[in-house]
Amino acid sequence: MSRSLKELIYTAESKEAAVMEKKEGHLPKIEAPDTVKAGEPFQVKVKVGPHPNQVQHSIRRIELWFSEEGRAYNPIRLATIELEPVYAEPEVTVTVTLQKSGTLHALAYCNLHGVWESTKDIKVQ
Repeated sequence: MSRSLKELIYTAESKEAAVMEKKEGHLPKIEAPDTVKAGEPFQVKVKVGPHPNQVQHSIRRIELWFSEEGRAYNPIRLATIELEPVYAEPEVTVTVTLQKSGTLHALAYCNLHGVWESTKDIKVQ
């Protein structure tokens, strides 16, 4: 009974009852402008929570990926941030520079409840 990785990543569209109960505290929230200028750096903030931050239950990793329009092979990994429970809160800011429009993908890994994904479209002018 193997499942693809895509089926194991939870999103806002996931319908399972147990997953729906956990969405608020696990889905990464992406804060970034809707439109940016090509070649100009801008900040992307990814935050998860409120979520427990204990050794037994915490967000251990946040990843930021980008699917660029017209690119043959996507996505591009922009950043991976490992978080130490108790000491590091699941909120990170990454400075990004894009040349083309596309979609940001934020992944958050909870050691008890798996991998969660949110997306945000970015228009490059």
